[in-house]
Amino acid sequence: MEKSYQPAAIEQRWYKIWEQAGYFAPAGEGEPYCIMIPPPNVTGTLHMGHAFQDTIMDTLTRYHRMQGRNTLWQPGTDHAGIATQMVVERQLEAQNISRHDLGRDAFLDKVWEWKEQSGNTIARQLRRMGSSVDWQRERFTMDQGLSEAVIEVFVRLHQEGLIYRGKRLVNWDPVLHTAVSDLEVISEEEQGHLWHFRYPLTDGSGHLVVATTRPETMLGDTAVAVHPEDERYRHLIGKTVDLPLCNRTIPVIADDYVDPEFGSGCVKITPAHDFNDYEVGQRHNLPLINIFTVDAAINDNAPEAYRGLDRYVARKQIVADFDAAGLLEKIDDHKLMVPRGDRSGQVVEPYLTDQWYVKTGPLAKPAIEAVEDGRIKFIPENWSKTYFEWMHNIQDWCISRQLWWGHRIPAWYDNDGNIFVGRSEAEVREKHGLSPEVELAQDEDVLDTWFSSALWPFSTLGWPQEPNDVKTFYPTSVLVTGFDIIFFWVARMIMMGMKFAGDVPFREVYIHGLIRDHEGQKMSKSKGNVLDPLDLIDGIELEPLVAKRTTGLMQPQLAPKIEKSTRTQFPNGIPEFGTDALRFTFAALASTGRDIRFDLGRIEGYRNFCNKIWNAARFVLMNTENAAVDTGTAHLGLPDRWIRSRFGRTVAEVTRQIEHYRLDLAAKALYEFTWNEYCDWYLELTKPLLQDETADADSQAATRGTLILILESLLRCLHPIVPFISEEIWQRVAPVAGSSAPTIMLQPYPSATDFPVDDEAEAELEWLMGFILGIRQIRGEMDIAPGKRLPVVVQDADPADSQRIEQHRLYLQNVARLERIDTLDAGTEPPTSATALLGTMKILVPMAGLVDVAAERERLFKQREKAAAELQKVTAKLGNENFVARAPEDVVAKEQARRITLETEIGQLDDQLNKLGELS
Repeated sequence: MEKSYQPAAIEQRWYKIWEQAGYFAPAGEGEPYCIMIPPPNVTGTLHMGHAFQDTIMDTLTRYHRMQGRNTLWQPGTDHAGIATQMVVERQLEAQNISRHDLGRDAFLDKVWEWKEQSGNTIARQLRRMGSSVDWQRERFTMDQGLSEAVIEVFVRLHQEGLIYRGKRLVNWDPVLHTAVSDLEVISEEEQGHLWHFRYPLTDGSGHLVVATTRPETMLGDTAVAVHPEDERYRHLIGKTVDLPLCNRTIPVIADDYVDPEFGSGCVKITPAHDFNDYEVGQRHNLPLINIFTVDAAINDNAPEAYRGLDRYVARKQIVADFDAAGLLEKIDDHKLMVPRGDRSGQVVEPYLTDQWYVKTGPLAKPAIEAVEDGRIKFIPENWSKTYFEWMHNIQDWCISRQLWWGHRIPAWYDNDGNIFVGRSEAEVREKHGLSPEVELAQDEDVLDTWFSSALWPFSTLGWPQEPNDVKTFYPTSVLVTGFDIIFFWVARMIMMGMKFAGDVPFREVYIHGLIRDHEGQKMSKSKGNVLDPLDLIDGIELEPLVAKRTTGLMQPQLAPKIEKSTRTQFPNGIPEFGTDALRFTFAALASTGRDIRFDLGRIEGYRNFCNKIWNAARFVLMNTENAAVDTGTAHLGLPDRWIRSRFGRTVAEVTRQIEHYRLDLAAKALYEFTWNEYCDWYLELTKPLLQDETADADSQAATRGTLILILESLLRCLHPIVPFISEEIWQRVAPVAGSSAPTIMLQPYPSATDFPVDDEAEAELEWLMGFILGIRQIRGEMDIAPGKRLPVVVQDADPADSQRIEQHRLYLQNVARLERIDTLDAGTEPPTSATALLGTMKILVPMAGLVDVAAERERLFKQREKAAAELQKVTAKLGNENFVARAPEDVVAKEQARRITLETEIGQLDDQLNKLGELS
């Protein structure tokens, strides 16, 4: 083996071997296990959320593959309608070409061309993460098979009356000229205003005051609403007000929607431009007056003075006109949530258009029941409440988008406006007896991307074609996803899967948290705090890192701040950590449901963990290659029995936690066993025996056998999380362990039953470790060099202690670095010593000649003075009320923790000074 661990030298080489050998394909006679990858956008690149999610899925996949299951991790990408179309349109804009210049077919050719050239970045990056997906089955939501599934579902739903065309409010992006889903709208708090207008009562008896954050929408008002129990206005219900600037009268209506405590208690109702107002309008049969064009300019339904004005220009004019008419009551500063399209960045408008809808009520009922009766289980379970809340209040789903890239709606129109739905124009003509002379035009719109995504669990398996793999892998085993798409994707997959595949699409839904930066901030390009997983894997120098973080910002003015932050956090750039260290970090952070703060300190620690495994393997191979090895149990020594027992417990714990989706606890158990028990204790305990030329050969062979057996089994246990380093080492270890298999990934996962618990050995070794730790504690407190051999005297040793000392003298003297071990006779005065306790026995290290008491006292005094000065500063800071009140909570908490640490340190130094006083 190479002297040092170099991930770049092994990772891509092993992935290529695995993929070419077909190891990722389903195999075996075991029960099927299937995970569907949430299809990333074909436009996308691998971000930290993907890498985290993919680590979870790959760990589960590799684990169940090693358990003998017929395992499929289904890969694929989403065509990402709006995102992809925008990328290609921007490329054309750079050449002063619009999609309309090209025409639909030529534009779509350009999109497909771009997809082939640039759309596979995510697949290459998935490979870098070690994802063991079956690439032979890779699907794309616009490929022929999935497109057939989309058309089939649309046609069947339409035939059952579950898809219809209607005029309703949608989120309208005035830049992209399309309806957008709620998921594609980002609402953030912004500073704005609340304008208070007076609407005169028609009978001249006064006026009502209404407040709005969007004055231009008053041009489409069709009522003023008050609460039916509001005594101030009850006598006005049924009367009318004059709508200023519009030469119209509108009624005063009563509706429970109105909060009488907010503002004046009167609400202007604009059914065509507000979702809540739309519902009020439906209840009261109010007219819907659309005042916007597709560009969000004022249209011809408004008074002539405002026609053609941009919405914000019209807003200023309307406010000025109200003021001039004496109808502007007041203007308040007001913070409000502003909805912007996530692609265009522009404020979206509720807009009344003809769209296609799915009637979701009949589909939602069985989907609700499937979670209620346990056929689908959410992990953590509390997310089911979020699911139920949305499903019980589900609205019909707008599925049409005014785009060119996507699944075109399979509907055709004749010149009279009649609509015909079918799988093709030929089918439509045949079914409805339409001759070739009847002109038909296909609907220009495409389907919402989430429509095809909703079919992903069964369309990727070949449905509706026969034969397919639905019978084998459907329902799938688990869906791994973030909480932010429970509504948009998870619920719709359940509805569509139950409707068309006849069962739930997955048995469990594992909801993970979001990856945030080290300060708990959401990672976003606008904040400049995004980390690229490949930069963590390969490393990146400071200047290229700064350039990546400050180029293409949505808010370029933030660049100097982001550059300064980057230089502070990464003064030397990012070192090469390797994929396995990143994966282990993600696993260690994967507590269910909670958001995760990603800190480079963690990944650095797990890079050291990989080094520890590598160095341990080098030690084992140096001591086992070309030497007698016995993996049996006849000649096992105490450390051998102990490590086998501890490994059995570890396997049981890791298995239990993986089965319960607690990868964080599985990683913790693996880390603690590998670092603390196998490397720090067992390897050290083997050295005295293996280096003793007079030792029993059978015992040495048994220890070598245990070294190699535990290492080989541990590598199999680690493999699902750290596949590359485990494969590389296993290839060297397996022949020594007697295996000729081609790869670790198809080996069985270790079973706890193969490593029975040995309580006696564990208790015995716990005593041995207690003795050694007592000596190490004294060395640390007295600042005695680790390699210096010490004389030890034991006092108050009972017969069992004495027997153990004789049995384990070899380990005690070599591992604890002892010169000798003497027993103090009863009644004899002990020498001046540093003391450690083990049960009732005292372990004494005589200090005569070991420590320069005066020099040590001076050293400790200096340490104490420094700590006391620092404590004084921290205490003063925490005593400052302004600091505690104004500083961020985490900063105050850090100072409080620092105070506790310093107080503890001073207490320990005082103890050591007291001990030195006893020695002088």
